[in-house]
Amino acid sequence: MSKTVPTSLAALAMVLAAPAQANDLRSDLTEDMPGLMELYRDLHANPELSFEEQETAAKLAKRMRDLGFEVTEGVGRTGVVSVMANGEGPTVLLRADMDGLPVVEQTGLPFASTVTATPASGVTPGVMHACGHDTHMAGFIGAAQLLVDHKDKWQGTLVMILQPAEEIGLGALAMIEDGLYTRFPKPDYALAFHDAAAPAPAGTIGYTPGYALANVDSVDITVKGVGGHGAYPHTTRDPIVLASAIVMKLQTVVSRNSSPLDPAVITVGSFHAGAKHNIISDEAKLQLTVRSYSDESRQLLLDGIRRVARGEAITAGLPDDLMPTVTVEDPYTPSTFNDPDFSENIAAAFKQRFGENRVMEWPAVMGGEDFSQFRRAAPEDIKSMIFWISGTPQPMLDALKNDGTSLPSLHSPFWAPDAEKVIATGAEALASSAIDLMPRTGS
Repeated sequence: MSKTVPTSLAALAMVLAAPAQANDLRSDLTEDMPGLMELYRDLHANPELSFEEQETAAKLAKRMRDLGFEVTEGVGRTGVVSVMANGEGPTVLLRADMDGLPVVEQTGLPFASTVTATPASGVTPGVMHACGHDTHMAGFIGAAQLLVDHKDKWQGTLVMILQPAEEIGLGALAMIEDGLYTRFPKPDYALAFHDAAAPAPAGTIGYTPGYALANVDSVDITVKGVGGHGAYPHTTRDPIVLASAIVMKLQTVVSRNSSPLDPAVITVGSFHAGAKHNIISDEAKLQLTVRSYSDESRQLLLDGIRRVARGEAITAGLPDDLMPTVTVEDPYTPSTFNDPDFSENIAAAFKQRFGENRVMEWPAVMGGEDFSQFRRAAPEDIKSMIFWISGTPQPMLDALKNDGTSLPSLHSPFWAPDAEKVIATGAEALASSAIDLMPRTGS
């Protein structure tokens, strides 16, 4: 199928300068909200872990089929791809993620999750939508309903994907490797939203042109030594002392090797060694999370970690056969880059639709999001943007203002967003953006 695609960002800006009237979508959305909230409560009460979203995927796939989409299940293991062609024009991809987290819910909601599961760690915890993916899915279905109801306002191809395993950073890549861009129409534009525990009224939209979220690397360092009796340390090569020196020296990779204008994080999240007071072990293990934005910054940090580990071992007098091993988990989660001009144009349309006071530029964060993979797989062809929607309930904002009570973060067992405002804003934002990006050209 040939495409009628804006040939420049200037042309795109002209399209976005005249968004569909807000009340057209909003009145229909108002009628849809009771059903969407019922769906949200069901999803919230029945979360599933990464790559285990079978029931979630099945119930949402049925809804998409009922709306008239051509639906394919099992893409990237548990992902769902829904396609609707509506004449010649651009292809727009809208994405929502489906997985919950191994967290015991403590929100006190009447529909709180009581689900338990056993993840790869072997521990059996509760399972909770502590990151708000339940609001993403309900907003996604709301957008799909609006776009079907308003097919007369757009032309092109709509590709709506339900992605698994975002929480472990593997779901988007799994869908791409399973033929997302070869088995289905390749998008010109990709959009998604994420709820936020932000100090802003629920329903506020935040956007970040350029780098918005970070590269996420998990690094394991195994520090070797020669064990022995704790009373005779001179007969050993103590890996705990060496590992401690490595932990402290790692801080200089950011403070003295990385530019202060280039955000970077190296955090040692785990340090394990030994089993008894008076025994010097022969091994210590460190687990790190490493955050960066650019590929160059990422490489600098990883090279620095390897250099520090080896350098400290040499200083401690270890022979070559006892050098630390540094393992970088592969695949990693790449940084999320919002195409700047594209993001500004989408934000301009949001401001016209929702009002200036509900749309604002937010700073980038060092969290990760594998939505990045959809652009990274074809950076010359796809313009993408992920935006935030505050879900912070007003009582939490009042407590923050009045007595400094901190907001629960995403992944907290206490995170319970103002779901209605997140879902309504997300559905309208996704649907209106798709309409603006696929304008009807002629009768």
